[in-house]
Amino acid sequence: MSLIKIIGIGDNGKESLLPIYQKWIYESELLVGGERQLSFFEDYIGETLAIKGGLSHLVQLIKSSDKKVVVLASGDPLFYGIGGYLSKKMEVEIYPNLSSIQLAYAKVGESWQNAHCASIHGRSMKGLAQRIDGKENVILLTDDMNNPQAIAKYLLNFGMTEYRAFVAENLGSTDEKTGWYELEEMKDSTFSKLNVVILAKQFKGPSWTMGIADHEFSQRKPDKGLITKKEVRVLSLMNMALKPTSTVWDIGTCTGSVGIEAGRIAKDGEVYAIEKNEKDLENCLENMKKFRVDMTVQHNKAPEGLEDFPDPDAVFIGGSGGELKKLLSICCNRLKQDGRIVLNAATIETLYEASQAFKEEGFKTDITMAQISRSKPILHMNRFDALNPIYIITAFREEEDTGIE
Repeated sequence: MSLIKIIGIGDNGKESLLPIYQKWIYESELLVGGERQLSFFEDYIGETLAIKGGLSHLVQLIKSSDKKVVVLASGDPLFYGIGGYLSKKMEVEIYPNLSSIQLAYAKVGESWQNAHCASIHGRSMKGLAQRIDGKENVILLTDDMNNPQAIAKYLLNFGMTEYRAFVAENLGSTDEKTGWYELEEMKDSTFSKLNVVILAKQFKGPSWTMGIADHEFSQRKPDKGLITKKEVRVLSLMNMALKPTSTVWDIGTCTGSVGIEAGRIAKDGEVYAIEKNEKDLENCLENMKKFRVDMTVQHNKAPEGLEDFPDPDAVFIGGSGGELKKLLSICCNRLKQDGRIVLNAATIETLYEASQAFKEEGFKTDITMAQISRSKPILHMNRFDALNPIYIITAFREEEDTGIE
């Protein structure tokens, strides 16, 4: 069996192909591709196979064939295309065409080597806000659901008005159309199904560093203060050992302060938060929009609802709702290898109960008592106001070494 050729093709069909590529296509015995790509070769006399459904079945069909095979792919087969998948499963030769990104930036007339690319084609837009926040130049690969209108509405929901959008439709075809749009304009416009969106920052938007000031968060009134204080929050986040791709649970999220800061660190990961108090949940949702972190929030009393979340790399527990032992057992059993559980306890009783529960689960603990005092003006001088002491309990599996001193 000869090597399978994967050939990239543009929206203008045969015109986008070198003569040698067309020769290989017509000399093949089995032509594989999407229905749109195959429609460019109505005069093809060999067998055709339209790509539908799972790719594993497609691989089996190609491998079992003794025919000369050519696979057609849109643009660059190795850029969010079928080429990357097939090249891992069989021996192939890949002949790329221009990608949609190259064509779109050519229309804009700007370089794109520093652009941040995000695909929302066939996947949820969830978490897009924190992934692109602060980026100067972003290109989005879209689909029918995550279209330019939906993108504009999503960005406006998070107040990301510093971006202007360039929409490139049907690139390379006779129906090609391109243009710049303000987000308010884009959300009410209609576009072709085949498009890519470039986001260009027009002015500097808001930005925050780790350790967002407590007063920046919306909090419940009149009993303000139900928030993990900035200093304790930073220490807790440090002990969670987050990575850009971490999956995080924030249990008893309240204002969402820890989950939001975790989401700004784990931009390419996911944050799942749970809160039993409806008023706190409203503040959390408001804070998510302000700080541009699109985490999944559930109104429930943990451990109820945790079964809906994927296994975590890190867990933060700010409140247990009185079922601490059961909650910790679930967290310990669901935690991924090398994961961390960080629990904040305000009382000695909770510290003891948590320490015993972790021991029973075979977890080691590292405990820090944070006694924080903040300066406060008094006349023309300053004094210190003490915050309530907090025990920061970091739990990890016995065979692991956290490196915490």
